[in-house]
Amino acid sequence: MVMERLLRVLLLEDYNTRVVMFGTVMLGVAGGVVGVFLLLRRRSLLADAVSHAALPGVAIAFIVSLQLGGTGRSLPVLLLGALLAGLAGMGCVLGITRFTRLSQDAALGIVLSVFFGFGTALLGIIQKMRGAPAAGLNSFIYGKTASMIRSDAILIGAAALAIIILTVLLFKEFRLITFDGNFAAGDGWPVQRLDFLLMSLTVVVTVLGLQAVGVVLVVAILIIPAVAARFWTDRLQGMVIISATIGAIGAYLGTAISGLAPRLPAGAIIVAVLGAFFTLSLLFGARSGLVRRFMEQHHLARRVRQQNLLRGLCEWDETHREGSLAEQDRYLLTTREWRRWELKRGMRDLARRDLVYRLGQGPWLLTSRGRTAANRVTRNHRLWEAYLLAYADTAAANVDHGADYIEHVLGEELVAELEKSMPQFSPAVPESVHALTGSGIQEKRDALD
Repeated sequence: MVMERLLRVLLLEDYNTRVVMFGTVMLGVAGGVVGVFLLLRRRSLLADAVSHAALPGVAIAFIVSLQLGGTGRSLPVLLLGALLAGLAGMGCVLGITRFTRLSQDAALGIVLSVFFGFGTALLGIIQKMRGAPAAGLNSFIYGKTASMIRSDAILIGAAALAIIILTVLLFKEFRLITFDGNFAAGDGWPVQRLDFLLMSLTVVVTVLGLQAVGVVLVVAILIIPAVAARFWTDRLQGMVIISATIGAIGAYLGTAISGLAPRLPAGAIIVAVLGAFFTLSLLFGARSGLVRRFMEQHHLARRVRQQNLLRGLCEWDETHREGSLAEQDRYLLTTREWRRWELKRGMRDLARRDLVYRLGQGPWLLTSRGRTAANRVTRNHRLWEAYLLAYADTAAANVDHGADYIEHVLGEELVAELEKSMPQFSPAVPESVHALTGSGIQEKRDALD
């Protein structure tokens, strides 16, 4: 029975499910597309201010419609009022930030609270009007997706499709003002008009979402898909596609879950599903998810430890060719300030890679592969030390600290530049600057110059 009902909902066999699903999915796609540009322009919370600012527009549109002899319940009329009020709220935010010294977050707080308070007061007045209590305007605060009818879904779908098409046609222009507005202005592009158009699209998406998720939660349709997509890619085109997909799937699954459990409000479930997608993206995102970052940091720390060990063994060979294992351990522990378990684990890693070996109870020795790798690491480190000593006027006592971080990320191109600037070290391993003092350091600097 449960599976049969689940299939009926997922396969859209019921008419009302198809209507609601169409409206919410189109809204999710439009919100995902526009939300990416809001996120990258650091204006995500503008949608929150606009959604709250739309509430008095709904109330005023209802009152005006009622006074003109209408029923006051026409969704296009109510959404038109919400659109005008949302544009007014957006204009107030932009005006406050442009013509005063207040920051954008302060302007958002002012507009959000004042407009929403005014809208709530108007709703209180409407409830006392004759014939008004049944208007159901309070549903615009929390949304009432299940009440969506065919005409409402068509209106939302058509407006969302227009937003998507317009965004695709102006994708290049929106990308330009998002990443380099100053260059776009200098190149003659109408930056202010494009910015106003993008903000207007935000207002339209926000107004469309009032019926589905309400004033309080509509901002999630714009923010969460875009933020979730940010963990998967750095490319704008891919980010827009992923965000639109997350918005569509979140709306589909949220509506389906609400259809299976009618007591659960669809708007809240849609936002909860989007929140689940955000959590998954935060943890497992291919570009900057926490798991990936942890693995990258783990691999980097392991590679740094192995390279430091190789350099330590190379320097040990330069000064302690006949030392014992205990002396070698003491030297490495002292120079690198490692714990003993870190040293043992690092040596095991090098042995597994066939970079070091031991004869009996003797000290660790470098294999031919290990010698090549150790000489390369040591040479990169000392090349950078020599460069800092010669060209950065760094004290000899401090060059090791500066080189110890950069040596692990020196690419082939940078190493080639160092070799070009100091040809006397190609292909030899430079002498350590720590063995020099006083006049020796000055002679080293003079030789490098």
